[in-house]
Amino acid sequence: MFDGRWRGAVDAKTAPVGSWLNDHGITADVLTATGLVSAAATAVAIGAGYFILAIVLLTLTGAHDLFDGPVAKASGTASIRGAFFDSVTDRVADALLMGGCAWYLISAKEGRLVMIPLAIMAVTALISYERAKAETLGIPAKGGLMERAERMILLGVGLVSSLIFVPVLIAMLCLTSLTAMGRFIRIWQAASAPDQKWAIKRRNELSEARLREWRSRPGAHGGRERRSSTPTWRSRMGKDRSDTMSTPTGRWSWRRSDSSRPQR
Repeated sequence: MFDGRWRGAVDAKTAPVGSWLNDHGITADVLTATGLVSAAATAVAIGAGYFILAIVLLTLTGAHDLFDGPVAKASGTASIRGAFFDSVTDRVADALLMGGCAWYLISAKEGRLVMIPLAIMAVTALISYERAKAETLGIPAKGGLMERAERMILLGVGLVSSLIFVPVLIAMLCLTSLTAMGRFIRIWQAASAPDQKWAIKRRNELSEARLREWRSRPGAHGGRERRSSTPTWRSRMGKDRSDTMSTPTGRWSWRRSDSSRPQR
């Protein structure tokens, strides 16, 4: 829901901050990596029952995740590698946060309730997989009730008091499950469309990518292949002529009219 409705407005607000951080030598990779560290610290604070400290650390984690993109754009270093790094660290951070919630429930002698954060983690992974698989097929799959930003906000609400912690986790599980089901239905309908314009677009993009890759290979310049360095000879029917071919040990002479054996 955040990506679909407010992403443009938030990017406009965070762009100046990203430029300021870039001017002070802070890179997007540093923000992504330190965000993972703060997520681990948040998980430890939740597990230990220090909810106020956990809220502060969770806010710090969200700030890292919010500003790494604007910093990458400001520095001109936005790349596929950076997007991959950010996506992987987000998944690890989600697992750490839910692990901290499970740790707290075990410490509070609520053994069976441990299944709630574990189920949230499983459904969260499903949501991420649905989007990744759909985008490889050329189908846009953003949006939903409970994406990562909404999950972190709701988790922060649950950390306000231990009395509402478990009910908030249950609500998060329900909303996350609805998001996974809704995303599945949208992708299913898009993939079943009669025209399947997305498939044509995806095939064209793949064809263009393969063409660019082929042109970047050594031996292909402007769509032309280099001439082969392998020696060749030509013969014309009904004419007596001799051709030569260079070899490492000298020159072989081939005479069609004299002999079929090579002469040195």
